[in-house]
Amino acid sequence: MQTAPAVPRKVLFAASFGTFIEWYDFLAFGVLAAYIGKLFFPPDNPTAGLLASLATFGIGMLVRPLGAAVFGSLADRHGRRPVFIATLLVMSAATLGVGVLPTYATIGMAAPILLLLLRLVQGFAMGGEVGGVAVYLTEHAPAGKRGLATSVLQLMGALGVAAALAQIALLQSWVGDARFIGGWWRELFVFSGVLMLIFLVQRMSLQESPVFLQLAESKRIAHTPLRDCLTDRRTLGRMALLFFCVTAGGSLLFFSSQIYTKLFLETVVRLDGAVVAGLVMVSTLALIPLTVLAGWLSDRIGRKPVMLAGLLLGAVCIQPVYSGLLHYGNPALERFSRDIAVVVYADACRYNPFVKPDNDCARSLDFLTKHGVSYTLQPAQPAQALSISIGGVNVAGFQPQALSAALKAKGWAPAADPSAVNRLALALLLLVPTLALALVTGPQTAVLAELFPARTRYTAASLPHNLSAGWIGGLSPFMVTLLSVQLGNVTAGLWYLVILLAVAFGIGLMFLPETRDVPLHE
Repeated sequence: MQTAPAVPRKVLFAASFGTFIEWYDFLAFGVLAAYIGKLFFPPDNPTAGLLASLATFGIGMLVRPLGAAVFGSLADRHGRRPVFIATLLVMSAATLGVGVLPTYATIGMAAPILLLLLRLVQGFAMGGEVGGVAVYLTEHAPAGKRGLATSVLQLMGALGVAAALAQIALLQSWVGDARFIGGWWRELFVFSGVLMLIFLVQRMSLQESPVFLQLAESKRIAHTPLRDCLTDRRTLGRMALLFFCVTAGGSLLFFSSQIYTKLFLETVVRLDGAVVAGLVMVSTLALIPLTVLAGWLSDRIGRKPVMLAGLLLGAVCIQPVYSGLLHYGNPALERFSRDIAVVVYADACRYNPFVKPDNDCARSLDFLTKHGVSYTLQPAQPAQALSISIGGVNVAGFQPQALSAALKAKGWAPAADPSAVNRLALALLLLVPTLALALVTGPQTAVLAELFPARTRYTAASLPHNLSAGWIGGLSPFMVTLLSVQLGNVTAGLWYLVILLAVAFGIGLMFLPETRDVPLHE
């Protein structure tokens, strides 16, 4: 892989490692959510189940902006290097803590409380890491090659996801599911924490950013960087650009091309897990050269046209790509969805996919959703509280076996027919949103730093980046799932992504400045 010669490999590798670990831990927590919920929270307790979801997915996002504000201010006042050392040290301690934390059966309610605290600590430290590393790398990169030199940072997310998937698969095949659930899952977090400690030593050998050294020599260091950011209209406007356009676009495209595709192919298209893993791995591997190419291209023609092309491509392609995944992955199910009307007749039906269904209507909608079946909701028929029509065949009340039989009789199948799966077409389709992601994230690292003045750069880049990643990117799974369920269509939730990407494109077209040749020392 080509990198700019002026950026030492040690700087590139040690600085980027935090992003790798962030996505490694994200996927590990996501995959192990069911295990962690059972081990660390009281059994058969809906409140504890809600807390488990918060602990494994969202709680760290709440404090990431706080970490960005605190560590960003420290980095703008005291230097990038000490903050990088501190954030990695805190993250490694918290991750190791998760790996060795006793379960609910051992220490009772102390287990979920400690787990929540560890996730908060991880999120706080990650807020100081993410965004700031983009500043550090860009400040080391030479003018004219910043896009290429810093594009490698964006690969760390995909590599972290791939590494976590590979390690989970290897452990499960090596020790078996029972032993994996029994305790071997801890190796994921212990491994992650030990790696952090190893690279902490390497990070301690890094030199301070040349831009910050020049600021110190000229006595231009900001004493109140956060206040300076919030009171300077130009900086505040560019922070808004970062929030609504740059980071939002990258987060939404990462979710739609690297995360949600796996869920969609398994639960809606109903492909075999091994086939899905292979397809997702192909798109992840393709992201590596495409991201570097996009970074290089932004050095030639500018950051703005490359990023806008990615946002526009993402907004235009998401719905057709996902429709194509169904067409080439499970044509029988596509025909069923097109030709067979599924209507749920019920009154005052309230279904939340994130809460256990508590009535027959909600159970019916949950059943249809989990089987990848689109439906429409109509008022209840006379003398019936609940009935479901599947192509004219009526099922009264919630009867899972009768529903399954009616679905199968009309052409629905529990799994895609392997002989009808067009793997080449699926792989090519997945490359389209992957290309859109690369076009946005390839130049993104450089843009994060180039948008802001040197005195407040770390704070100005980190705060909106973490806010957007949490509030827009982090809410994407929730919003896509909720809209699909509420509208009764398995692809309807994708319009959430399309609309936000279109908004990001419009904002970028009107307001995003070209930053390719801006001097970083000013």
